[in-house]
Amino acid sequence: MIFTVAIDGPAAAGKGTISRAVAARFGFAHLDTGALYRAVGVKGGDPVAAANGLTPEDLARDDLRTLEAGLAASRVAVIPEVRAALLDFQRRFARREGGAVLDGRDIGTVICPEAEVKLFVTASAEVRAHRRWLEVGGDAARVLAEVRERDDRDMNRADAPLKPAADAVLLDTSGLGPEEAIAQAIALVQAQLPG
Repeated sequence: MIFTVAIDGPAAAGKGTISRAVAARFGFAHLDTGALYRAVGVKGGDPVAAANGLTPEDLARDDLRTLEAGLAASRVAVIPEVRAALLDFQRRFARREGGAVLDGRDIGTVICPEAEVKLFVTASAEVRAHRRWLEVGGDAARVLAEVRERDDRDMNRADAPLKPAADAVLLDTSGLGPEEAIAQAIALVQAQLPG
């Protein structure tokens, strides 16, 4: 069975947690597409060469979840040649046999517009900044400023800006705990599964 779940949304909205849980629940493969961009960003050097030469080892680095890696990902994600280098990989992954869940910023709009399920997971900037601060620490006001800067960069880039697909279901996690958000996402996917 080929079945794609596209989960988009801004940083720290909960899409990674939801994506992993949905993939585990249905036995689908999971791809955190942000990890591709994080790996390109932290690899350094020419971003296009880094994207073209991405290896499994690059994706296994233990520094991909840092705030610095997230900012680096946002910077290289605005480069059209980097996006093009990673596009085919993501599309092949999405249409693999056995089902797939991809999470990122442009899965439902650009990577997999034909996905059977499209979710746009969001939360207020303040809630997302608090979550990120709990994860990485630092100055809370600075984390909020960085979340807002990243949102602005991601939503206003010329190539594949962050926005919900026209047919995406909006899932606002601002007032939800992880279990409740996951349960809602699982129910939405279950409703679209064939027979």
